[in-house]
Amino acid sequence: MKGLLICLSLVLLAGPALAISRYNSLSISCQEAHRRIVNERAVILRYPSTRVRGMTLYDRYVINSSMCGNREIAQRSYIPTKDTPKCPVYSCKQWDPDDDLIFPFR
Repeated sequence: MKGLLICLSLVLLAGPALAISRYNSLSISCQEAHRRIVNERAVILRYPSTRVRGMTLYDRYVINSSMCGNREIAQRSYIPTKDTPKCPVYSCKQWDPDDDLIFPFR
């Protein structure tokens, strides 16, 4: 039993952490943001609001819809980065099954 506990402890310590990484988007380039999203499959990026002084905005950005929850899809979003004010990325948004995605501005 003692050997089993030691073995289990070693496996848990050696396994990767399941925590999601957080980055400040203004400290990395757009290409670096894409690289981190691809490597980690999902990250949290934060950046200062342009409308409300002192407010920090953040969201979870994903590689594709497989990283989204039930009834969510990956939709294009834009974040500010060190080298561009509108870096294209994907974030999870609620999916409306009645929306045919052909006429998004009805």
